[in-house]
Amino acid sequence: MENSKAQQFALVSISELGSSSPSSPAVARFSAAGNGVAELRFQPESESAAPVNVDLQAAKLYKLGPLQSVCISEGSDTGKEKLYSRGLTIQFKNEEESGAFHHAFEQWETELVVEGKCLPNGELTSCKSKFDDKIEPSSAKMYFHYYGQLLHQQNMLQDYVRTGTYYAAVIENRADFTGRVVVDVGAGSGILSLFAAQAGAKHVYAVEASEMAEYARKLIAGNPSLGQRITVIKGKVEEVELPEKADILISEPMGTLLINERMLETYVIARDRFLQPNGKMFPGVGRIHMAPFSDEYLFVEIANKALFWQQQNYYGVDLTPLYGSAFEGYFSQPVVDAFDPRLLVSPSMSHVIDFSKIKEEDLYEFDIPLRFVASVGTRVHGLACWFDVLFGGSTVQRWLTTAPGSPTTHWYQLRCVLSQPIYVMAGQEITGRLHMIAHNAQSYTIYLTLSAKMWGPGAEQGGIIQSSSCKLDLKEPYYRMSQPQPYVMAQDQQPHQQLHSQDL
Repeated sequence: MENSKAQQFALVSISELGSSSPSSPAVARFSAAGNGVAELRFQPESESAAPVNVDLQAAKLYKLGPLQSVCISEGSDTGKEKLYSRGLTIQFKNEEESGAFHHAFEQWETELVVEGKCLPNGELTSCKSKFDDKIEPSSAKMYFHYYGQLLHQQNMLQDYVRTGTYYAAVIENRADFTGRVVVDVGAGSGILSLFAAQAGAKHVYAVEASEMAEYARKLIAGNPSLGQRITVIKGKVEEVELPEKADILISEPMGTLLINERMLETYVIARDRFLQPNGKMFPGVGRIHMAPFSDEYLFVEIANKALFWQQQNYYGVDLTPLYGSAFEGYFSQPVVDAFDPRLLVSPSMSHVIDFSKIKEEDLYEFDIPLRFVASVGTRVHGLACWFDVLFGGSTVQRWLTTAPGSPTTHWYQLRCVLSQPIYVMAGQEITGRLHMIAHNAQSYTIYLTLSAKMWGPGAEQGGIIQSSSCKLDLKEPYYRMSQPQPYVMAQDQQPHQQLHSQDL
């Protein structure tokens, strides 16, 4: 395409469908601009008529007769919001001209798709990726629909811990951005692209697959001093092509428990496709933190939900045959809320994910052995989890944490609740396994086992005396999202020193 010469056709006339304006002679020109963007422009001979640009990716060309065709396009170069499709009736001099124009249209359109070159509006495309093979279409449709709505973007933007930390991480590390090429992976509203431009980026490619890309274009166009260095590209990271490599990737790929929604895989794919060797990733490291917890109130709340199914005379129907299934169902939902860190039974442990090194396939499954030493004697109701990520800038290294006791974020924390709690004594060892397997609904199935070993004299000869397991679907959490409640400490419970991410 870059070497393709412009093609020009003299047309007898063009007229817009549904318009009362008379038809007029025009020139149709296929060309590739200096930046690689392909254009089809209809230029009427009349000076009062405005030229019409057609997006080859969104346009279709149909023959109405030997000398007449119609070009249907989703949009135009009028600068107005695209609300309706647009049609142009084209009249040719002879059949030879008609055939040559159709052949040129197909050739330019095909080369755009096959070669993955730039398209109008900064859209790019190439071959189909394995995103469609590993994610079921209904899940992807709902996912992109969700993130294509401004109200959900606002929810994230109003998480000032999240947004403020990203802003500080970028602005405090201007040396990493000034004069550099940046790719914003899953750009959403484009806010991180604008931050990168504020920090002096040479150019930012904001890649966004949902309809939010259109809003990002509006927002960026409304900030022209920054927007002139930002190109919004609508498409999946797995499918688009970029005209140059990036010095820095910036993204917010974290879901609940860090890994929900499986966007970390997209982030890693972007690294492999677009990042220069030794390029930076913001963020560059993520950690999942885990600790056993005791919360009698939460346990009773979940268990009581199933009591509905213990009714033996519900309008003359005995519901009890479904009680066991309902009980298991409620305990299969991870709980998303903010909790008091004093509920933790032991110091936490962590699992580190280095985004700059991990392979995409390694994100399909996590098998984490667990080992804790109880600080108090109590009932353990499950495993509490949260995460943090590191922005490893050259000037300042900054953490974004979702830890309990820290300012609450829209991620909150997550707890896996056992239907059968285990009892522990202070100093007793708790072991187990957290096994998470990705599924095609863009989430994970969680298998958790916690066990308590014997404690005291003779423990070396003793084995596990209690064990409890559960299976949960990270895709279907219970959004409790209450603010942390004050809990009265047991007499034998000592307050934990608050853990800061930089200390771990």
